[in-house]
Amino acid sequence: MGGQVSRKDFEWSYTEEPHATRRKEILKKYPEIKKLMVVDHHFKFQVLSLVILQMIVAYLVGRYANWVMVFVLGYCFGGVVNHALLLAIHEISHSAGFGYSKPWHNRILGMIANIPIAIPVTFSFKKYHLEHHRYQGQDVLDVDIPSEMETKLFTNTFTKLIWVILQPFFYSIRPLFVNPKPPTTMEIVNLVSQAALDIFVINYFGGKALVYLLASSLLGMGLHPVAGHFISEHYMFRKGFETYSYYGPLNMVTFNVGYHNEHHDFPSIPGSLLPKVREIAPEYYDNLPHHTSWVKVLYDYITDPEIGPYSRVKRNQALSNMEDLKMNSKAK
Repeated sequence: MGGQVSRKDFEWSYTEEPHATRRKEILKKYPEIKKLMVVDHHFKFQVLSLVILQMIVAYLVGRYANWVMVFVLGYCFGGVVNHALLLAIHEISHSAGFGYSKPWHNRILGMIANIPIAIPVTFSFKKYHLEHHRYQGQDVLDVDIPSEMETKLFTNTFTKLIWVILQPFFYSIRPLFVNPKPPTTMEIVNLVSQAALDIFVINYFGGKALVYLLASSLLGMGLHPVAGHFISEHYMFRKGFETYSYYGPLNMVTFNVGYHNEHHDFPSIPGSLLPKVREIAPEYYDNLPHHTSWVKVLYDYITDPEIGPYSRVKRNQALSNMEDLKMNSKAK
């Protein structure tokens, strides 16, 4: 096959992830950034509006659409909406809905955001995503990094295309093999409540409505412009750089997830305010390599033999043990 990937191993790093150091430097120089660590009170209403909109469309699809339109709408419209809701769940995992003082409010909002996605993801995502922040690049602990199986199977242009199409599958099952954890009570609650809601959709909206919602989720996470962020965020397009921001128009429909360096530096700042971080401290971000097109990211990943599953910075787990020792020492 053409476009055989040239990398044969990850880019191994023996230093700690860069975000904690940069966060400390920026806060020392620009303490006013702390004022951005607030709750965006518009966010919860944006989430509710997206849920209502998608459920209305699902009802109309179930009643009036033919099967071709189910998938066309699922890709062109539903894929954008459900991907936005998945990224709302990402925001909620950082307590963006109501702040850290109201965990139950955030949990309920997360389950509401989950409704049109049709697959229970809210609490499973949070369980692993917070570790991705704490242990970025750590072997085993950061399940955002492709598994060894993926690095062996998807090594040329054609197979990388298949991997991108099936990205929701690998993204969801990888943690179960790389770093399995027992299900939490809230994951079980999410599973049962989502199953009940899916049955409700079938009974009252029709089978096409549920297929539309599922297609919206799966197509919107695969070979879709908004799904470019999965690759743009941490795949190494420039040697030595492990996190990349995207500054482009699709941030408007993805809660500014493209501001990814800014997000990892300040995960407690809501997405709507991340552009202000770059405005306040431009010298820390303007010179970092970044993306301006998620479509180009997808194209380059698939076709460029220099980029593939191994194009990630990885760290030895010993570094995470050192990090735990530091945190325990501070706690004492």
